[in-house]
Amino acid sequence: MKRHLVYIALTLSTIFWGISFVMTKELFLTEPKITVTILVTLRLCLASLIMVPGLFLLRKWEHIQKGDLKWFLLLSLAEPFVYNLFETSGVQLVSGSLSSIIVATIPVFVPFAMAAFYHEGLHANHILGVVLSLAGIGVMLIGGNDGLDGSAAGILFLCGAVLTAIVYTLLLMKVVGRYQPFTITTYQNLIGMIYYLPLMFCTTGTQVFELSWSPMMLLLIGILGIFCSTIAYMGYNIGVQNLGATRACIFNNAIPVFTMIVAICIGQEQLSMPKVLGMVIVIAGVVIAQQQKKSSK
Repeated sequence: MKRHLVYIALTLSTIFWGISFVMTKELFLTEPKITVTILVTLRLCLASLIMVPGLFLLRKWEHIQKGDLKWFLLLSLAEPFVYNLFETSGVQLVSGSLSSIIVATIPVFVPFAMAAFYHEGLHANHILGVVLSLAGIGVMLIGGNDGLDGSAAGILFLCGAVLTAIVYTLLLMKVVGRYQPFTITTYQNLIGMIYYLPLMFCTTGTQVFELSWSPMMLLLIGILGIFCSTIAYMGYNIGVQNLGATRACIFNNAIPVFTMIVAICIGQEQLSMPKVLGMVIVIAGVVIAQQQKKSSK
């Protein structure tokens, strides 16, 4: 795939994941009876209802090879099952902006995990990009004290999400070279839905009938299911396949930028100079991390 298309896919992934924190928080505020398991299950059901028929209609369906089944089961267990359980529980307890800032630390650890497990080289521009983007996140954090409230339990949930995302990236490397990103995204959502359905019905299944099913609730679930659980994961998988996990993951550092922008637009956050400065620094860090050294003859 052409490089500029890969960057567009990763940028869309970052935008939609940034939006997801604000949309999830808004859903919990507008629909108090919805639970974490119900929300995630509905997201995955919607994503599967779109992706599975779509692949069949486009004749793009790929069967999982026998030896790879275990990797897809583990991949789906990491994300969306465990990751969404941690992340959604964390967003329920803390602000969307703080949630996105914690999740944006994932790229700090992924390069070291890749170096340890797959001997992927660490380059100076990767490290400089991570340091710069983390500095930008810190500036946004300092300038966003008006809306970055949360509980210790919520922060622990989000730290669990960060750890799970690192495991997911390591597992993704087992299949990303042999299957199309659309196939991987479809299978992980489908298997994740199968994981979640019994959990939802055994815990809070009866509460499904108590929901309001208002237009706002349906809109928010639609955004989360279509854009955040489907398009965002496809974009990320495309990035990992074409750029490698280290460079693709650094785009996640920009998630708080888009979370802040959306939160400001809907009135959840107030615009300030530290936030603007932090966004610029984060974007600069992401750009630097994507630079490649020219190979010598």
